[in-house]
Amino acid sequence: MSSPPGAHGAITLQPVTVETESVRRVLYLTSAIVLVDTLFFSALTPLLPHYANTLGLGKGGAGLLSALYPLGTLVGAIPSGMVAARFGVKPTVLVGLIGVAVTTALFGLATSAWQLDLARFMQGLASSFSWTGSLSWLVARAPEGRKGQLIGQAFAAAVAGALLGPVLGGAATVVGTGWAFGAVAVASLGLAAWALLTPASRPAKPQPLAMLGAALRDRRVLLSVWFVVLPALLFGVLGVLGPLRLSDLGVGAIGIGAVWLVAGLLETVLNLGVGRFSDRFGPLAPIRIALIASVVCAALLPWPANRFVLAVLIVISCLAFGTFYTPGMAMLTHAAEDRGLDYGYAFALLNLAWAPGQSGGSALGGALAEATSDAVPYLVLAGLALATLLMLKPLRILRNESPSEQWTT
Repeated sequence: MSSPPGAHGAITLQPVTVETESVRRVLYLTSAIVLVDTLFFSALTPLLPHYANTLGLGKGGAGLLSALYPLGTLVGAIPSGMVAARFGVKPTVLVGLIGVAVTTALFGLATSAWQLDLARFMQGLASSFSWTGSLSWLVARAPEGRKGQLIGQAFAAAVAGALLGPVLGGAATVVGTGWAFGAVAVASLGLAAWALLTPASRPAKPQPLAMLGAALRDRRVLLSVWFVVLPALLFGVLGVLGPLRLSDLGVGAIGIGAVWLVAGLLETVLNLGVGRFSDRFGPLAPIRIALIASVVCAALLPWPANRFVLAVLIVISCLAFGTFYTPGMAMLTHAAEDRGLDYGYAFALLNLAWAPGQSGGSALGGALAEATSDAVPYLVLAGLALATLLMLKPLRILRNESPSEQWTT
Protein backbone atom coordinates (compact mmCIF):
# COMPACT_ATOMS: atom_id res chain seq x y z
CA MET A 1 0.00 0.00 0.00
CA SER A 2 1.00 3.63 -0.29
CA SER A 3 2.16 5.94 2.47
CA PRO A 4 -0.40 6.85 5.15
CA PRO A 5 -2.68 9.76 4.17
CA GLY A 6 -0.88 12.15 6.48
CA ALA A 7 2.37 11.71 4.58
CA HIS A 8 1.18 13.30 1.36
CA GLY A 9 -2.13 14.89 2.22
CA ALA A 10 -5.47 13.24 2.91
CA ILE A 11 -6.49 11.06 0.00
CA THR A 12 -10.15 11.61 0.70
CA LEU A 13 -9.77 15.35 0.07
CA GLN A 14 -8.42 14.91 -3.46
CA PRO A 15 -10.82 15.80 -6.28
CA VAL A 16 -12.77 12.83 -7.57
CA THR A 17 -11.82 12.20 -11.20
CA VAL A 18 -13.14 9.81 -13.81
CA GLU A 19 -9.96 7.77 -13.38
CA THR A 20 -10.48 7.59 -9.61
CA GLU A 21 -14.06 6.40 -10.08
CA SER A 22 -12.89 3.80 -12.60
CA VAL A 23 -10.25 2.47 -10.20
CA ARG A 24 -12.77 2.39 -7.36
CA ARG A 25 -15.29 0.48 -9.45
CA VAL A 26 -12.74 -2.15 -10.45
CA LEU A 27 -11.53 -2.36 -6.83
CA TYR A 28 -15.05 -3.10 -5.61
CA LEU A 29 -15.59 -5.70 -8.33
CA THR A 30 -12.24 -7.37 -7.68
CA SER A 31 -12.85 -7.38 -3.94
CA ALA A 32 -16.26 -9.00 -4.39
CA ILE A 33 -14.85 -11.66 -6.72
CA VAL A 34 -12.03 -12.76 -4.43
CA LEU A 35 -14.37 -12.62 -1.42
CA VAL A 36 -16.79 -15.10 -3.02
CA ASP A 37 -13.93 -17.36 -4.13
CA THR A 38 -12.36 -17.57 -0.69
CA LEU A 39 -15.81 -17.94 0.89
CA PHE A 40 -16.21 -21.34 -0.74
CA PHE A 41 -12.55 -22.30 -0.31
CA SER A 42 -12.56 -21.76 3.46
CA ALA A 43 -16.07 -23.15 4.01
CA LEU A 44 -14.55 -26.63 3.97
CA THR A 45 -12.61 -26.01 7.21
CA PRO A 46 -15.41 -26.78 9.73
CA LEU A 47 -16.82 -29.46 7.41
CA LEU A 48 -13.60 -31.50 7.26
CA PRO A 49 -14.29 -33.47 10.45
CA HIS A 50 -17.84 -34.18 9.19
CA TYR A 51 -16.62 -35.50 5.82
CA ALA A 52 -13.73 -37.36 7.45
CA ASN A 53 -16.13 -39.19 9.80
CA THR A 54 -19.08 -39.84 7.48
CA LEU A 55 -16.98 -40.87 4.46
CA GLY A 56 -14.08 -42.45 6.36
CA LEU A 57 -11.48 -40.15 4.81
CA GLY A 58 -8.92 -40.09 7.62
CA LYS A 59 -6.24 -37.40 7.80
CA GLY A 60 -4.80 -38.40 4.43
CA GLY A 61 -8.18 -38.29 2.66
CA ALA A 62 -9.09 -35.01 4.34
CA GLY A 63 -5.75 -33.58 3.24
CA LEU A 64 -6.40 -34.76 -0.34
CA LEU A 65 -9.83 -33.12 -0.39
CA SER A 66 -8.29 -29.85 0.80
CA ALA A 67 -5.44 -30.16 -1.69
CA LEU A 68 -7.61 -30.64 -4.79
CA TYR A 69 -8.76 -27.01 -4.88
CA PRO A 70 -5.22 -25.59 -5.12
CA LEU A 71 -4.29 -28.43 -7.48
CA GLY A 72 -7.07 -27.27 -9.79
CA THR A 73 -5.76 -23.73 -9.44
CA LEU A 74 -2.32 -24.95 -10.48
CA VAL A 75 -3.71 -26.64 -13.60
CA GLY A 76 -5.63 -23.49 -14.53
CA ALA A 77 -2.83 -21.03 -13.81
CA ILE A 78 -1.09 -20.89 -17.19
CA PRO A 79 -4.31 -21.17 -19.27
CA SER A 80 -5.81 -18.28 -17.28
CA GLY A 81 -2.73 -16.14 -17.95
CA MET A 82 -2.85 -16.98 -21.65
CA VAL A 83 -6.54 -16.03 -21.89
CA ALA A 84 -5.93 -12.74 -20.05
CA ALA A 85 -2.88 -11.87 -22.17
CA ARG A 86 -4.62 -12.70 -25.46
CA PHE A 87 -8.31 -11.86 -24.97
CA GLY A 88 -8.28 -9.48 -21.99
CA VAL A 89 -9.29 -9.49 -18.36
CA LYS A 90 -13.07 -9.42 -18.76
CA PRO A 91 -13.40 -12.75 -20.67
CA THR A 92 -11.01 -14.31 -18.15
CA VAL A 93 -13.15 -13.15 -15.22
CA LEU A 94 -16.38 -14.33 -16.86
CA VAL A 95 -15.01 -17.81 -17.52
CA GLY A 96 -13.90 -18.03 -13.91
CA LEU A 97 -17.11 -16.78 -12.31
CA ILE A 98 -19.41 -19.00 -14.35
CA GLY A 99 -17.18 -21.99 -13.65
CA VAL A 100 -17.14 -21.18 -9.93
CA ALA A 101 -20.95 -21.00 -9.88
CA VAL A 102 -21.41 -24.40 -11.54
CA THR A 103 -18.77 -26.27 -9.54
CA THR A 104 -19.81 -24.77 -6.20
CA ALA A 105 -23.38 -25.93 -6.76
CA LEU A 106 -22.13 -29.43 -7.68
CA PHE A 107 -20.01 -29.59 -4.52
CA GLY A 108 -23.05 -28.78 -2.41
CA LEU A 109 -24.99 -31.65 -4.02
CA ALA A 110 -22.16 -34.23 -3.86
CA THR A 111 -22.80 -37.37 -1.79
CA SER A 112 -19.60 -39.40 -2.25
CA ALA A 113 -15.87 -38.81 -1.83
CA TRP A 114 -15.05 -38.89 -5.56
CA GLN A 115 -17.81 -36.37 -6.33
CA LEU A 116 -16.50 -34.02 -3.65
CA ASP A 117 -12.93 -34.45 -4.92
CA LEU A 118 -13.88 -33.78 -8.55
CA ALA A 119 -16.02 -30.73 -7.73
CA ARG A 120 -13.30 -29.33 -5.48
CA PHE A 121 -10.69 -29.74 -8.22
CA MET A 122 -12.85 -28.09 -10.89
CA GLN A 123 -13.75 -25.22 -8.57
CA GLY A 124 -10.06 -24.49 -8.03
CA LEU A 125 -9.47 -24.53 -11.79
CA ALA A 126 -12.29 -22.05 -12.38
CA SER A 127 -11.11 -19.87 -9.52
CA SER A 128 -7.68 -19.46 -11.14
CA PHE A 129 -9.39 -17.62 -14.01
CA SER A 130 -11.38 -15.28 -11.76
CA TRP A 131 -8.33 -14.44 -9.62
CA THR A 132 -5.96 -13.91 -12.56
CA GLY A 133 -8.48 -11.79 -14.45
CA SER A 134 -9.72 -9.66 -11.56
CA LEU A 135 -6.32 -8.88 -10.02
CA SER A 136 -4.83 -8.10 -13.44
CA TRP A 137 -7.80 -5.79 -14.07
CA LEU A 138 -7.19 -3.99 -10.78
CA VAL A 139 -3.41 -3.58 -11.05
CA ALA A 140 -3.66 -2.36 -14.67
CA ARG A 141 -5.95 0.45 -13.46
CA ALA A 142 -3.97 1.26 -10.31
CA PRO A 143 -2.09 4.60 -10.18
CA GLU A 144 1.67 4.42 -9.63
CA GLY A 145 2.55 4.26 -5.95
CA ARG A 146 -0.80 2.77 -4.92
CA LYS A 147 -0.51 -0.78 -6.16
CA GLY A 148 0.38 -2.17 -2.75
CA GLN A 149 -2.51 -0.28 -1.18
CA LEU A 150 -5.07 -1.55 -3.70
CA ILE A 151 -3.74 -5.11 -3.55
CA GLY A 152 -3.96 -4.93 0.23
CA GLN A 153 -7.57 -3.73 0.08
CA ALA A 154 -8.53 -6.48 -2.37
CA PHE A 155 -6.74 -9.08 -0.29
CA ALA A 156 -8.51 -7.80 2.83
CA ALA A 157 -11.75 -8.66 1.02
CA ALA A 158 -10.34 -12.12 0.25
CA VAL A 159 -9.59 -12.57 3.94
CA ALA A 160 -13.12 -11.39 4.75
CA GLY A 161 -14.35 -14.19 2.51
CA ALA A 162 -12.05 -16.57 4.34
CA LEU A 163 -13.50 -15.51 7.68
CA LEU A 164 -17.09 -15.85 6.44
CA GLY A 165 -16.35 -19.22 4.82
CA PRO A 166 -16.19 -21.22 8.07
CA VAL A 167 -19.46 -19.57 9.10
CA LEU A 168 -20.94 -20.78 5.81
CA GLY A 169 -19.51 -24.25 6.47
CA GLY A 170 -20.99 -24.27 9.95
CA ALA A 171 -24.36 -23.15 8.59
CA ALA A 172 -24.18 -25.91 5.96
CA THR A 173 -24.26 -28.48 8.77
CA VAL A 174 -27.60 -27.01 9.83
CA VAL A 175 -29.39 -26.03 6.59
CA GLY A 176 -27.69 -28.54 4.28
CA THR A 177 -24.76 -28.19 1.90
CA GLY A 178 -27.01 -27.89 -1.15
CA TRP A 179 -28.72 -24.74 0.11
CA ALA A 180 -25.57 -23.19 1.57
CA PHE A 181 -23.35 -23.65 -1.48
CA GLY A 182 -26.21 -22.95 -3.86
CA ALA A 183 -26.35 -19.44 -2.39
CA VAL A 184 -22.65 -18.97 -3.20
CA ALA A 185 -23.28 -20.15 -6.75
CA VAL A 186 -26.02 -17.56 -7.21
CA ALA A 187 -23.73 -14.82 -5.86
CA SER A 188 -21.05 -15.84 -8.38
CA LEU A 189 -23.50 -15.52 -11.26
CA GLY A 190 -24.45 -12.07 -10.00
CA LEU A 191 -20.81 -11.03 -10.06
CA ALA A 192 -20.53 -12.32 -13.63
CA ALA A 193 -23.32 -9.93 -14.63
CA TRP A 194 -21.54 -7.07 -12.83
CA ALA A 195 -18.27 -7.84 -14.63
CA LEU A 196 -20.06 -7.99 -17.98
CA LEU A 197 -21.30 -4.41 -17.46
CA THR A 198 -17.90 -3.03 -16.37
CA PRO A 199 -15.71 -1.47 -19.11
CA ALA A 200 -12.35 -3.14 -19.74
CA SER A 201 -9.70 -2.85 -22.42
CA ARG A 202 -8.17 -5.69 -24.42
CA PRO A 203 -4.41 -6.19 -24.92
CA ALA A 204 -3.13 -4.11 -27.85
CA LYS A 205 -0.58 -6.82 -28.68
CA PRO A 206 -0.98 -10.24 -27.04
CA GLN A 207 2.24 -11.50 -25.46
CA PRO A 208 3.63 -14.95 -26.31
CA LEU A 209 3.84 -17.62 -23.63
CA ALA A 210 7.64 -17.44 -23.92
CA MET A 211 7.48 -14.19 -21.88
CA LEU A 212 6.22 -16.18 -18.93
CA GLY A 213 8.96 -18.76 -19.29
CA ALA A 214 11.61 -16.05 -19.38
CA ALA A 215 10.19 -14.48 -16.21
CA LEU A 216 10.67 -17.74 -14.34
CA ARG A 217 14.43 -17.37 -14.84
CA ASP A 218 14.44 -13.96 -13.12
CA ARG A 219 15.82 -14.15 -9.57
CA ARG A 220 13.53 -11.34 -8.40
CA VAL A 221 10.49 -13.19 -9.70
CA LEU A 222 11.58 -16.42 -8.00
CA LEU A 223 12.05 -14.57 -4.72
CA SER A 224 8.55 -13.10 -5.01
CA VAL A 225 7.13 -16.51 -5.83
CA TRP A 226 8.72 -18.07 -2.74
CA PHE A 227 6.99 -15.53 -0.50
CA VAL A 228 3.69 -16.82 -1.83
CA VAL A 229 4.64 -20.50 -1.69
CA LEU A 230 5.78 -20.43 1.95
CA PRO A 231 2.58 -19.04 3.52
CA ALA A 232 0.54 -21.35 1.28
CA LEU A 233 2.45 -24.30 2.74
CA LEU A 234 1.84 -23.00 6.25
CA PHE A 235 -1.88 -22.43 5.69
CA GLY A 236 -2.20 -25.79 3.91
CA VAL A 237 -0.92 -27.69 6.92
CA LEU A 238 -2.84 -25.57 9.42
CA GLY A 239 -6.09 -25.85 7.43
CA VAL A 240 -6.02 -29.66 7.75
CA LEU A 241 -4.41 -30.31 11.13
CA GLY A 242 -5.93 -27.33 12.94
CA PRO A 243 -9.63 -28.27 12.64
CA LEU A 244 -8.94 -32.00 13.15
CA ARG A 245 -6.99 -31.27 16.35
CA LEU A 246 -9.69 -28.92 17.61
CA SER A 247 -12.27 -31.62 16.90
CA ASP A 248 -10.20 -34.14 18.90
CA LEU A 249 -10.22 -31.68 21.81
CA GLY A 250 -14.01 -31.48 21.74
CA VAL A 251 -14.69 -28.43 19.53
CA GLY A 252 -17.64 -28.80 17.14
CA ALA A 253 -18.10 -27.47 13.61
CA ILE A 254 -19.61 -24.18 14.82
CA GLY A 255 -16.75 -23.67 17.27
CA ILE A 256 -14.13 -24.42 14.63
CA GLY A 257 -15.85 -21.95 12.33
CA ALA A 258 -15.77 -19.35 15.11
CA VAL A 259 -12.00 -19.75 15.52
CA TRP A 260 -11.42 -19.08 11.83
CA LEU A 261 -13.98 -16.26 11.92
CA VAL A 262 -11.99 -14.42 14.59
CA ALA A 263 -8.72 -15.09 12.77
CA GLY A 264 -10.12 -13.84 9.47
CA LEU A 265 -11.60 -10.71 11.03
CA LEU A 266 -8.27 -9.73 12.55
CA GLU A 267 -6.40 -10.65 9.37
CA THR A 268 -8.71 -8.42 7.33
CA VAL A 269 -7.83 -5.44 9.51
CA LEU A 270 -4.15 -6.38 9.39
CA ASN A 271 -4.03 -6.45 5.57
CA LEU A 272 -5.43 -2.92 5.34
CA GLY A 273 -2.23 -1.74 7.01
CA VAL A 274 0.32 -4.19 5.63
CA GLY A 275 0.10 -2.81 2.10
CA ARG A 276 0.74 0.78 3.21
CA PHE A 277 3.64 -0.39 5.37
CA SER A 278 5.02 -2.33 2.39
CA ASP A 279 4.81 0.67 0.04
CA ARG A 280 6.47 2.94 2.57
CA PHE A 281 9.31 0.77 3.88
CA GLY A 282 9.67 -1.88 1.16
CA PRO A 283 8.02 -5.29 0.95
CA LEU A 284 10.80 -7.12 2.80
CA ALA A 285 10.05 -5.26 6.03
CA PRO A 286 6.64 -6.89 6.70
CA ILE A 287 7.90 -10.17 5.22
CA ARG A 288 10.73 -10.27 7.77
CA ILE A 289 8.24 -9.76 10.60
CA ALA A 290 6.04 -12.51 9.16
CA LEU A 291 8.99 -14.91 9.00
CA ILE A 292 9.90 -14.39 12.66
CA ALA A 293 6.30 -14.83 13.79
CA SER A 294 5.81 -17.90 11.57
CA VAL A 295 8.86 -19.66 13.01
CA VAL A 296 7.51 -19.21 16.53
CA CYS A 297 3.92 -20.17 15.71
CA ALA A 298 4.75 -23.24 13.63
CA ALA A 299 7.07 -24.50 16.37
CA LEU A 300 4.32 -24.12 19.01
CA LEU A 301 1.25 -25.40 17.13
CA PRO A 302 1.73 -29.16 17.74
CA TRP A 303 1.84 -28.95 21.51
CA PRO A 304 -1.27 -27.35 23.15
CA ALA A 305 -3.54 -29.93 24.82
CA ASN A 306 -6.09 -27.31 25.87
CA ARG A 307 -8.65 -26.35 23.21
CA PHE A 308 -8.76 -22.69 24.23
CA VAL A 309 -4.97 -22.33 24.10
CA LEU A 310 -4.90 -24.02 20.70
CA ALA A 311 -7.68 -21.77 19.41
CA VAL A 312 -5.76 -18.64 20.42
CA LEU A 313 -2.56 -19.96 18.87
CA ILE A 314 -4.38 -20.75 15.59
CA VAL A 315 -5.66 -17.17 15.44
CA ILE A 316 -2.16 -15.75 16.00
CA SER A 317 -0.73 -18.15 13.42
CA CYS A 318 -3.24 -17.05 10.79
CA LEU A 319 -2.15 -13.45 11.33
CA ALA A 320 1.53 -14.39 10.99
CA PHE A 321 1.04 -16.53 7.87
CA GLY A 322 -1.34 -14.02 6.25
CA THR A 323 1.15 -11.15 6.47
CA PHE A 324 3.18 -12.55 3.55
CA TYR A 325 0.62 -12.28 0.76
CA THR A 326 0.18 -8.55 0.17
CA PRO A 327 3.91 -7.65 0.04
CA GLY A 328 4.59 -10.86 -1.88
CA MET A 329 2.02 -9.92 -4.54
CA ALA A 330 3.31 -6.35 -4.66
CA MET A 331 6.84 -7.64 -5.27
CA LEU A 332 5.59 -9.86 -8.08
CA THR A 333 3.72 -6.95 -9.66
CA HIS A 334 6.81 -4.74 -9.66
CA ALA A 335 8.92 -7.55 -11.09
CA ALA A 336 6.40 -7.97 -13.92
CA GLU A 337 6.51 -4.23 -14.66
CA ASP A 338 10.30 -4.21 -14.79
CA ARG A 339 10.20 -7.02 -17.33
CA GLY A 340 7.26 -5.63 -19.32
CA LEU A 341 5.30 -8.79 -18.51
CA ASP A 342 1.52 -8.75 -19.00
CA TYR A 343 -0.32 -8.64 -15.66
CA GLY A 344 -2.27 -11.72 -16.71
CA TYR A 345 0.96 -13.70 -16.74
CA ALA A 346 2.06 -12.08 -13.49
CA PHE A 347 -1.01 -13.29 -11.63
CA ALA A 348 -0.82 -16.63 -13.37
CA LEU A 349 2.54 -16.83 -11.60
CA LEU A 350 0.72 -16.03 -8.36
CA ASN A 351 -1.52 -19.06 -8.91
CA LEU A 352 1.50 -21.17 -9.88
CA ALA A 353 3.15 -20.15 -6.62
CA TRP A 354 0.16 -20.52 -4.31
CA ALA A 355 -1.32 -23.74 -5.63
CA PRO A 356 1.63 -26.14 -5.07
CA GLY A 357 2.19 -24.68 -1.63
CA GLN A 358 -1.44 -24.98 -0.55
CA SER A 359 -1.97 -28.44 -2.07
CA GLY A 360 1.41 -29.69 -0.84
CA GLY A 361 0.77 -28.37 2.64
CA SER A 362 -2.69 -29.95 2.76
CA ALA A 363 -1.96 -33.34 1.18
CA LEU A 364 1.63 -33.95 2.28
CA GLY A 365 1.13 -32.33 5.68
CA GLY A 366 -1.93 -34.48 6.37
CA ALA A 367 -0.24 -37.66 5.16
CA LEU A 368 2.98 -36.94 7.07
CA ALA A 369 1.05 -36.20 10.26
CA GLU A 370 -0.91 -39.43 9.87
CA ALA A 371 2.31 -41.44 9.37
CA THR A 372 4.22 -39.74 12.20
CA SER A 373 2.67 -36.95 14.29
CA ASP A 374 1.39 -33.40 13.87
CA ALA A 375 4.71 -32.08 15.15
CA VAL A 376 6.70 -33.27 12.13
CA PRO A 377 5.08 -31.14 9.36
CA TYR A 378 4.83 -28.11 11.65
CA LEU A 379 8.50 -28.27 12.65
CA VAL A 380 9.62 -28.80 9.05
CA LEU A 381 7.82 -25.59 8.06
CA ALA A 382 9.28 -23.74 11.04
CA GLY A 383 12.71 -24.76 9.77
CA LEU A 384 11.92 -23.51 6.24
CA ALA A 385 10.78 -20.14 7.59
CA LEU A 386 13.90 -19.85 9.75
CA ALA A 387 16.20 -20.71 6.82
CA THR A 388 14.48 -18.07 4.69
CA LEU A 389 14.90 -15.46 7.40
CA LEU A 390 18.60 -16.22 7.77
CA MET A 391 19.15 -15.79 4.03
CA LEU A 392 17.83 -12.22 4.01
CA LYS A 393 20.11 -9.21 4.32
CA PRO A 394 20.40 -7.45 7.67
CA LEU A 395 17.37 -5.28 8.39
CA ARG A 396 17.47 -1.76 6.97
CA ILE A 397 14.89 0.86 6.12
CA LEU A 398 14.29 0.82 2.36
CA ARG A 399 12.71 4.23 1.83
CA ASN A 400 14.42 5.56 -1.27
CA GLU A 401 15.46 2.45 -3.16
CA SER A 402 13.84 1.12 -6.29
CA PRO A 403 11.74 -2.04 -6.03
CA SER A 404 14.57 -4.04 -7.64
CA GLU A 405 17.03 -2.84 -4.98
CA GLN A 406 14.56 -3.55 -2.20
CA TRP A 407 14.19 -7.19 -3.17
CA THR A 408 17.83 -8.19 -3.00
CA THR A 409 18.73 -10.70 -0.31
